[in-house]
Amino acid sequence: MAEAGPRREGAPGQEAAAAADAGLPVVVRAADEAALYRVARRRARKKVQRTERVDVRYSVSEKQAILAEARRLNLAAAHLVGALVVAHLNGDLVLPGQRTSHDDLIDELAALRTEIARIGTNVNQVARKLNSGGHPHPGDTALLAEAGRVLVLARDAVTSIDVTSDNAATSKAA
Repeated sequence: MAEAGPRREGAPGQEAAAAADAGLPVVVRAADEAALYRVARRRARKKVQRTERVDVRYSVSEKQAILAEARRLNLAAAHLVGALVVAHLNGDLVLPGQRTSHDDLIDELAALRTEIARIGTNVNQVARKLNSGGHPHPGDTALLAEAGRVLVLARDAVTSIDVTSDNAATSKAA
């Protein structure tokens, strides 16, 4: 089935539009989002294409939910289902009844780390622009000092998140 329009991965409002098309509410927890992207990210193209097939039956509502999520992630439905099954077999993804609070904590921390790293990147870009030369403006010195302080805070926060994530993963394995 051909798509109605061009695919625009990452376009603003794409997630909300896909959920609205499927009649689903747009409520996503960071842990759920992080877990799904960790598992369903695109795999590298292999020289030999997969040829083995498994047929599965879904109810109409289950199929609609799978198709909506695949559209939201800009993936083929077969790839989404296959990636989730293989991830479960590899121990990277547990079934809903098997998911623990450690899994949620680790995924929330991963999402938080990403957001804080983005803040650090943005502050770094501001500092680079202010340090690029030219004639400084009256508030540039104070702004650079504040940018440096925010970068230190972001670095400390990311380090703390890394340590906490490692502790959570270690205690889960034990």
